[in-house]
Amino acid sequence: MNVFEKNSNIFNLLSEGISEGIILVNTKQEIVATNSSAEEMFGYDKEELIGKPLESIIPKRYHHNHGEHFSHFMEKSEKRKMGHGRDLSGLRKNGEEFPVEAGLNPFNLYGNSYVMALVTDITNRKNYTRNLEQTVQERTKQLTEALEKEKELNELKTRFLSLVSHEFKTPLSSILTSVTLLSKYKETEQQEKRDKHVDTIKSKVKQLDAILNDFLSIERLESGKVNYCIAEFPLSRLINEVVYDANMLLKTGQNIRYPDNVDEVVLTFDEKTLILALSNLLQNAVKYSPEDSTIKILFTIENDFFVLEVIDQGIGIPEEQQKYIFDRYFRAENALLNQGTGIGLNISKQHLKNLGATLTFNSQENIGSTFTIHIPKNIKITT
Repeated sequence: MNVFEKNSNIFNLLSEGISEGIILVNTKQEIVATNSSAEEMFGYDKEELIGKPLESIIPKRYHHNHGEHFSHFMEKSEKRKMGHGRDLSGLRKNGEEFPVEAGLNPFNLYGNSYVMALVTDITNRKNYTRNLEQTVQERTKQLTEALEKEKELNELKTRFLSLVSHEFKTPLSSILTSVTLLSKYKETEQQEKRDKHVDTIKSKVKQLDAILNDFLSIERLESGKVNYCIAEFPLSRLINEVVYDANMLLKTGQNIRYPDNVDEVVLTFDEKTLILALSNLLQNAVKYSPEDSTIKILFTIENDFFVLEVIDQGIGIPEEQQKYIFDRYFRAENALLNQGTGIGLNISKQHLKNLGATLTFNSQENIGSTFTIHIPKNIKITT
């Protein structure tokens, strides 16, 4: 240490103009000289590090190997970077660790061996690298998610076009057939046959209209362009309309049991939304129920809610698939042979939810399903 005291002016002149920290140690691994950059970097006062062991600025977890590394370095006595690619850390006086790079340079002076370490605090560089890596990961994740969404959207578009093609083709074929046959029944006594085909055409047109309304409803929901009209209306009128349309779809021996306690009931709600939802439930019940079965519509009042239930004796929904039943375009495995788009329940639930109502269900495969609409009593009339 005396050597550097004697030559302190030269050492100071050479070291104080350097922004990196300089640490000089002897063969006993004692610090014999530092510059102000090193003292500031490690949090020590001027010359406070002089005489301290080198391990005082090295984290404890490196202590057990450090002596061996130092001895090996002194034997080799060559200039190199410390750590050989390993992450290095320095230890401040307050116990805080920070990342560093250190270049080592051994030299001899007046017959004594020393090592000069040029230390750089790379905290900002590490933080920048870490932030850059995080940004890259986030951007990669966003890009992956965007690609997945685009893929999903393309799949939905393909499925949508397939559904539209299939769902429109069947009723259009029936309409074309009925129109063709109508032209053959020209005699007066063939009026019954003409009426039958006219009824078929009406039924299929209503079916097409319902499909179009479903698709248009999706577009309105996604664009946020849904306008609801909350007003009073008699429940009996609505149910009569819904049941009338469903009757045209009944299979042989099927019947719909009308609720007997709705004649005096007046609801305050969006009538079109309730028609959409109840029609969907009732037509599904007809579609997925066998011949000679009964479909029930029940009306009750529970606390602050009006409750409508549609109960069928149909094929039911497999338990493992029930969690997907309100997903758009989803159709249960046991329903694939029946015509349908898989969007009716989805849009019905969403419209009801927007108005504070709920749509739930219970179902057992091969036994039947019960779909329940809860309508709040306290909805305010819109003007």
